[in-house]
Amino acid sequence: MRMKNGAFLVPALALLVMAGASPASAENPAPALSEPVVETAPPTQPEENDLVEGAPETAAPAPSDGPSPDDDPTTPTSKPSDKPNAQPCEPHWSYYATSKNKDYHKGVGAEQANYNGTSRTAKSTFVSEITASVGIAFTGEFKAGASIAIASIEQKFSVNVSASLTAKLGNTISVDTPARKTTFARYGVYRLKSYGYNQYTYINCTKGVKKNVTIYTPHRIGWAIWEK
Repeated sequence: MRMKNGAFLVPALALLVMAGASPASAENPAPALSEPVVETAPPTQPEENDLVEGAPETAAPAPSDGPSPDDDPTTPTSKPSDKPNAQPCEPHWSYYATSKNKDYHKGVGAEQANYNGTSRTAKSTFVSEITASVGIAFTGEFKAGASIAIASIEQKFSVNVSASLTAKLGNTISVDTPARKTTFARYGVYRLKSYGYNQYTYINCTKGVKKNVTIYTPHRIGWAIWEK
């Protein structure tokens, strides 16, 4: 650990630091995506007990309680939420993004820490120790498939998200650790939490019941840095 005079990190703040970004300081402010986030603990993690890792790549089969493809397309036999059209529709699942929350960090590998027991600011350097991919996670009923949901999320919120992002071995970051403080670091993937619903369109153009889902879609790769 190399000693360095310079700007102190703000105590009890968690720093959202993108891979390759410069340490945030008063003299060298970080980019907008790396601005300090006020937290007194590690970056918030999804706490849902029923969080499912890994979204289906393709849409689910048609609901069993709706009309079959052989039914008269002008005669609704399901419980429609919309009036049927005169022309038949292509049966399919749709996903509609409705609102978004924030990015949640999903770490890969072990959490790292460095204690500065001196009376001066010191430099802490962290290196990612594994290569691992982070995919979509969700709660609720995910029926439409990953690509359909991603397209809706990107269009609704003007963001770029993915079905999977890979945090790689060997990425390095250095930050200042104040005297008598411990800096913690975790490398991984930030996932955007958003809300929406799946809905099935039958051949007679009626739409089925809305099935709500909360989705965490990989948004960007980076470090989560905080101190105590």
